[in-house]
Amino acid sequence: MTSPDLSISIAGVNFQNPVMVASGTFGYGDEYAPIVDINQIGAIVSKTLTLKPRPGHPPPRTFETPAGMLNAIGLANIGIDKFIAEKMPFLRTKKCACIVNIAGQTIEEYAEAASRFNAVPGVHMLEVNISSPNVKKGCMEFGSSPQLTYECIKAVKEATKIPVMAKLSPNVTSIVEIGLAAEEAGADCLSLINTIVGMAIDIKKKKPVLSNITGGLSGPAIRPVGVAMTWKVYQKVKIPVVGIGGIMNLPDALEYIFAGASAIQVGTANYVDPNTSVKIVAGLGKYLEENNICCFKELIGLANRPTEFIS
Repeated sequence: MTSPDLSISIAGVNFQNPVMVASGTFGYGDEYAPIVDINQIGAIVSKTLTLKPRPGHPPPRTFETPAGMLNAIGLANIGIDKFIAEKMPFLRTKKCACIVNIAGQTIEEYAEAASRFNAVPGVHMLEVNISSPNVKKGCMEFGSSPQLTYECIKAVKEATKIPVMAKLSPNVTSIVEIGLAAEEAGADCLSLINTIVGMAIDIKKKKPVLSNITGGLSGPAIRPVGVAMTWKVYQKVKIPVVGIGGIMNLPDALEYIFAGASAIQVGTANYVDPNTSVKIVAGLGKYLEENNICCFKELIGLANRPTEFIS
C-alpha cells in the first residue's frame, strides 16, 4: 500500500495535512522553529494581529487550572505592519500554509486589517477572531450576535479575496446560529471553539488571580465542549469546520475529525510539548495505514454515519 494521503483542501487552499497550530499558542512561528520542524505541519495560525501594536493586559495573565489553563493576554501583538515586514519573510520559506488571525475593535477595523494582506505573498487564509473573551471592545462582542457576526464577516469578505475562516466563541446561546450567520455572510470555513470564560480566585489574598479578573479557559477540560459544538455546527453548515479545544494527542484529534472537522488546531498542548502537532501528523499517517485507509478525507464526520465506524 502506498503512503496514505493526508492532504486536505479547505476553501480552495491545499494543506499538506489537517494539523494546524492555534492562534496565540505558537507565536508567529519563528519562535518555535529551533525546536519544531514546522515543515511537517499543515498550517501555522499567527497570533491575533491588530492594526496597531497592543501591549495586552498586565501580569498576571496566565494561570494553570485542573486539566487546563486560564489566559487573559489581551491580544498583545506587534501589529500588522511589523508582522508583514519582519515575520512574513520567514513564514514564506516554510512548506506549511500561513493563516493570519486578525481582530479589530470595530467592523471597519476588521475590514481594514483584512485589506492590508491583499498584496502580501504567502498568506493563504485569514482567520477572523470574533471570539476572544479577553478584550473589552471587539472580538466576542461581534461573535456573540448572529447579526453582528454577519456584518463583520461580510465586511471582511468585501475587503479581501483571501479565503476567510471565522473563529467562533463557545460563550453564546447557540453556536449553530452564529455559524450559520457567518456562512451566510460569505465565510469560506469556520474554526471552533475559542476559549471558555473562566475565573480563578486566590483564596489567601481573597482576590482574582488574573489582572483582567476573568480569562479564557483552554486545555483538555474544554475538549468535550469543543467536540459537541463541532458536531452540532457540522450538522447544519455546508462549509468546512476546523476543530479546536483541548487537543493533546491523536485520539483527541480523531474525536474532532469524526465529529466533522476537516482539520484541527493544536493550542494549549504546544506549551506542554511543542512537538505535539508533529506527533499528531505522524500518528494520523500511521492510523490510516493500520486501518487500510487511503485518504484522510475518509475520516471526516464518521461519527455522523454510525454504520461506517472504523474498528
